[in-house]
Parts: sequence; C-alpha cells; structure tokens
Amino acid sequence: QVWGSSGRSHSVDLTALGKHGEVYTEGPFACLAWSRSETRLLYVAEKSRPKPRPPCPWDVPGAARPAEEDEDEEGEQFVYREDWGEALSTRSVPVLCALDLEGSSLSVLEGVPEHLSPGQALWSPDDRGVVFVGWWHEPFRLGLSACSNRRSGIFHLDLASGRCELLSAEHGAACSPRLSPDGRRLLYLEGDLGGPHRQCLRLCMLTWQTRQSVTVLDVVQEPTEAFAGLYAETLPLRCWAADSRRAVLGTPQRSRTDLLLVDTEAATVTNLTAGLPEGCWELLTLQWDLLVATRSAPHRPPSLVVAVLPPAGQELPLCWVPVEDTPTVPGVTWKTLTVRPPCSGQSPATHGAQAFEALLLSPTDGTAPHPLVVCPHGGPHAVFDARWRPSMAALCQLGFAMLLVNYRGSLGFGQASINSLLSRVGEQDVADTQLAVEQALRSEPLDPQRLALLAGSHGAFIALHLLAREPERYQACALRSPVSNLAALLGTSDIPDWRYASLGLPYSFERVPRAEEVAAMLLRSPIAQAARVRTPVLLCVGARDRRVSPTQALELYRVLRARGVPTRLLWYPEGGHALAGVETEADVFGNCTRWLLRHL
Repeated sequence: QVWGSSGRSHSVDLTALGKHGEVYTEGPFACLAWSRSETRLLYVAEKSRPKPRPPCPWDVPGAARPAEEDEDEEGEQFVYREDWGEALSTRSVPVLCALDLEGSSLSVLEGVPEHLSPGQALWSPDDRGVVFVGWWHEPFRLGLSACSNRRSGIFHLDLASGRCELLSAEHGAACSPRLSPDGRRLLYLEGDLGGPHRQCLRLCMLTWQTRQSVTVLDVVQEPTEAFAGLYAETLPLRCWAADSRRAVLGTPQRSRTDLLLVDTEAATVTNLTAGLPEGCWELLTLQWDLLVATRSAPHRPPSLVVAVLPPAGQELPLCWVPVEDTPTVPGVTWKTLTVRPPCSGQSPATHGAQAFEALLLSPTDGTAPHPLVVCPHGGPHAVFDARWRPSMAALCQLGFAMLLVNYRGSLGFGQASINSLLSRVGEQDVADTQLAVEQALRSEPLDPQRLALLAGSHGAFIALHLLAREPERYQACALRSPVSNLAALLGTSDIPDWRYASLGLPYSFERVPRAEEVAAMLLRSPIAQAARVRTPVLLCVGARDRRVSPTQALELYRVLRARGVPTRLLWYPEGGHALAGVETEADVFGNCTRWLLRHL
C-alpha cells in the first residue's frame, strides 16, 4: 500500500502478479526503497519457480505429452534446492524487483550476475541504476544469519545497458550501502572473509562521481576510552546528517550500545551517548537533522526519544527529549563488573590478559545473599549489552541475581579480543566465565551455595564445560539449543566453516575433515566429559534448528539419563535456533524458571 497526504493512493498484491515468489520483508536481503522521483519502488523477492506438473493417471514412460510441457521439468520435483540456512530457510534465489506506480507495471530486473544473490538495494542518484549488495553463492551457500564474514560486494547495475559493476573490494564482505542526501557519497560496512563469524568492521565511503573508495574508520584492534570499533550488522537506513558529511550509527562499545557520530571528512568519532544512565541506544531514523532513537537499560524498557543534531563541532552535549517515556522496573538494580584475567605468561601479541566485563542484575528486596544465575552468551562472537531483557528482569524480580558474562571473544572489545578466542573455545571462554563468577561471589552479596547456569547455543557449550569441571558447584542448569559435540556439527550445521575456524583451522569449500581434526573437536566438546556431570539439566531445542542440530541435545539427554542425572528435554516441533515466537518463548521461559526455582 502507498499512502500520501490525501490518503491511500495505491494498493498492489505483488505476489498475485505472478512475476516472483514471496516478498522478502525482513532479514539480510530485504529492502523497500523509493526512487528519487517517488514513482518507483525497489524490493527483493524469491525468484518464481515453475509449478510442478500434476501427475497424470496415465503417465506412461515414452508416451506423447502436450507440446507446451517443458521436457526439462521432468524429474525436477525433488531436486535439492539450497537456501541461506538458519532463519533463512525460505530464502534461496533472491531477485531485484521494481514497481512502477505511474505505469502500473512490475518488472524483475535483469543483469545481476548468476553467481550472486542480490539484496539491500537502493536507487542510484540519477534513478537510472540500482546499487545492491551481492553475496557469492558458489559453489554452495553457507548460513548467513549472524555471519558478517561471507563474501559479498557493493554493486551498481545500470538499467539501460544492463552493465553490472563492482564498487567495493573484490575479496571482502561488504554490506549496508547508504547514499548521502546530496547523492555524492556512499557509506558502507566492510569486513574480512573467513575467521570469526562476526568481527570488527571498517566504515568505507565511495565518492559516486569518481568511484574511489576510502576507509573512514578502520578495524580497531585494541579499544580506547573514546572508541572501541564498529560491530553493527547494518547501518541505520537513514544515517546521514543533512550536511552529507556526518553520519550517526549505533554499535556495541564494550557492554553498552552507544550512538556514534562520524565526521566522514575528518575521520573522527564522537560518542553521543557515553556516560548516560541507559546502557543501550538505537537510532531509528535521522531526517532533517532530527534524531529519533530508543533507549533502554536492564531495569528500564525501551522509551522513544528525539534530539536535534547541532552544527558540526557543537554536537555535545546533545539534548534528548522523551516522546514516550517508560518508568524503571521496581526491584531490579544493575552494574558493570570489570574482570581482569591473570597474566598467562604469553607474549603480549596473544592479548591473553585483556580485561572483559560482566553485567550483574540484582534484586532490591533486601533478602541477600541472593542465589546467582550465570549466563554466558551464545555466538560466541556476540555481546550482552546493557539493554532491557524481559526474561532477565523477571528472574531478578523472582529473587535471582543474574550475571551476564562478556568473556574474551565478545563483540565490542576490539578485534584482538575476538581473535583471542580462535583455537581456544572450550578453554578461554570457560575460564573467563568461571573467573567472572568468582569475582562476583567475592564482591557482591551472593549465596555461593545456590548457583545455576542459564544459557543457549555456544553459551550452553560453556555451561556444560563448567558442569563437568566442577560437578558440585552448580545446583541447576537450563539450556537452549546447546552445542555439545563439535565434531557432529560438521555435517549438520549451516556454518561448517565455523567448526574449523573456532579451532584455528583453515577452511575451504572442498574441505574434508581429517581424523586428527575430528578427534580434536571431540576432545574439546562437553559430551566427552558428560560422565562428570551431576547437576540437574533442562534442555530446550527446536526441531527446525539449522545452526545447531537438536540431535546435539538428544545425544546429551541420553547420556545423562543413562547415568542417573535428573534431565528433562523439551522439543519444539516448529522451533528454530532462537526458539522465537510468543508461544515458544513463553513456554521456554516458564519451564526454565520453574526448573531454577525447583532446584535452588
């Protein structure tokens, strides 16, 4: 639907026109972009496929068929069709589509090279071409969700000539093109191929007229007080200031998510929200120098705020005006703990002793010491920023203190910290989590006799290691989509490359695992130590999980049950890796909470 000042002007059923399949409304490929003239709309949809021929009751091999039937379609019904993995199982072959509102016509754009899957498209400054992100998908697709290391580039497709031109680096991972208001500059994010599945990114800028690119902000190895690097998956759709020189974006900065103002000419960064009490700021839009954002904290749900961006050089202090405010939730306080690992005697190049952080949410009910629930995050290259998380606040209101651990390898602490985890999963991340627990027990009013673990994915991998290391330490454990057997994920995960990279091994598409590599993966897996586990374990898995097969939990469930460990398995038939959706999330939260209350 298209609406204007006088009401609805157009209503089009795009799929019913028969030019393409399902429209992409979310995810890494999706877009909806106006032309400068506001007469055409650009979007991405699934390429249409020929409908399978209904079976004929007299389908005799070799018998004559109607002439209009395509011989090539015979036997095609059950051919395997690749998709883009976890959370993108209905995304296979995206196509760029243009809807002409004046001419009442819809076209699927031609000229995108066959080896690319296009997305994140926008019109070029003159409306005569399209800028898009193209992901290489040969020889096969790897999972794209939460992976900023996939080969991709920024392309320009000239609609008149059909010529497609690569604007970014040949061998890089580029995304999120954003054109300046004056049409002269194009901002985009760029990362390296392979290695960590998420990483610190570069902010690049292309001058449209000359096609020359420069790096505005480079990868940050070691964070400074002023700037810790860029880790956002995308730039805001509208991030440019009216002067076409400055841009605003949100990104993790240690255990916060802050709004940063970037001067693209001076290559400087100003943190617009550092030191403010809310720990998470997200930019919704920036139009006519009006910033619209949300802010939240572990004890405060998101509220809507606006601010006017002052002239260059006068940005601070910024005056934020609440539009829709939300009160803080009673019964919850929070703080950030800084944890310093002991020096390991390694060379400084290994960054072995870099500090990390943990967020501690505590009840204010005066019944200390409180039981402690330890939560290492998944990923592993992710971060617990200081945002509102309803489940954490609810557990806190029920009397639990919550420790959210950003072990080394988390986003927001520099690329050196991310790299430090490669080849050390199951060791450094486990030791860091335990170190954070010990520091919290020493410094806060917590009950060391009532400890539990609550985690998902790689966080569950860490939790299982902790259960095996100290069988008597934790009284309860509730896990979602757990990783328990690294070797078994090689043939079942949508990101087999990460199985190698996590152990510091090189990956190539044609790679076949060697016996010693499989052995190393198994030795680093919690399943190899499962005989040591004594703690009651709750497992929650989605049957449609493409990232971590639910058979990981099933194997663990059987081993623990056989050894007499109290174990319960919840199997969600329609659930994916994130176990998302209102009904599923509510059931997972309810079961995990009851498990913790019962065993603590």
